[in-house]
Amino acid sequence: MKRVIVDYKKLNESLLNLLVEKYPDGYGDRDIISFRNSNGDWVECIEVQTEDTTYLVKVSQRLTMAMEDFEMDTTNEDALGVDESNAFEEE
Repeated sequence: MKRVIVDYKKLNESLLNLLVEKYPDGYGDRDIISFRNSNGDWVECIEVQTEDTTYLVKVSQRLTMAMEDFEMDTTNEDALGVDESNAFEEE
């Protein structure tokens, strides 16, 4: 399985959706994977998987806000009766 480290800025809607599904109440200390990158800096990530790829998404305050905003948008669409079956495009 391929492993990819990705910053929240590069998350597409389907990956954000997977994150919100996996961590509906947010993520905690037990969910965080910490390691040193090639520059020797500590990196903290949370993991989400697709069929063929494991994504390590860098943890930051902005990631938390992006997940919350995405969840609120999705909730508002549900309340408005938006059909989610066509809401995400395959890449």
